[in-house]
Amino acid sequence: MKNIPIGLQMFTLRDECSNDFLGTLEKVAELGYQGVEFAGYYGLPANELKKVIDHLGLKATSSHIPISSLEENLHEIIAYEHAIGNDKIVCPFLPPERRKEEDYLQLINSLNHIGQECQKEGITFCYHNHDFELQLLSNGRTALETLLYETNPEWVKAEFDIYWLTKVGEDPVQWLQRYQGRTPLVHLKDMTTDGEQFFAELGTGGVDIDAVLKQGANSNVEWFIVEQDRSRRSPLESVEMSIQYLKKKSVLSS
Repeated sequence: MKNIPIGLQMFTLRDECSNDFLGTLEKVAELGYQGVEFAGYYGLPANELKKVIDHLGLKATSSHIPISSLEENLHEIIAYEHAIGNDKIVCPFLPPERRKEEDYLQLINSLNHIGQECQKEGITFCYHNHDFELQLLSNGRTALETLLYETNPEWVKAEFDIYWLTKVGEDPVQWLQRYQGRTPLVHLKDMTTDGEQFFAELGTGGVDIDAVLKQGANSNVEWFIVEQDRSRRSPLESVEMSIQYLKKKSVLSS
């Protein structure tokens, strides 16, 4: 199995970052993560953040940037990403007021514009899914399928979240196969097997993590990114459990 590098979505450690951003990055590096996907920079200038992650041996895998910011301040965002050595920007979430069918249709043009501008600057732009994009639209496709079908595949890529796909009864491997070559980033998450379907540490739930890991190389996945939206234990303990699972799978060297 090809060793695809492993990053951590820093939203998982949002409380820790709020208290001590730099110290939290150091702990992430100590656990063995090779990169970080940012969800905010906690007021740190780009040049200072670049020095910190270089010192820790971390790569900037990508950054989650709200859609409103991407639409309003794209070129300032791109400049920051260049400065920290990041070449991937992700639209992470749609607010509830932008989830009607007409909103998705309007979003197509916005995503194409953002993606085209990013491509000009050597940045890959991705769309990250949750479960609500799996609702069917009047065209017979889900909102997620519609967004990917209608946008230019050279400008708009996908960051599939395997937890949310699994939760609505979809097979993440089939989605990776269907959009082969268009998924440079994949969110690795597990889910409890009870009725609550709560977020779980990798290897402790019912999501077929192994199948996704095996498919990764065939789909040209560049980074697997661990995320756990919420945890019943310390988030740091959760992300340590998840990376230990990946190390045991020989996905990541110790």
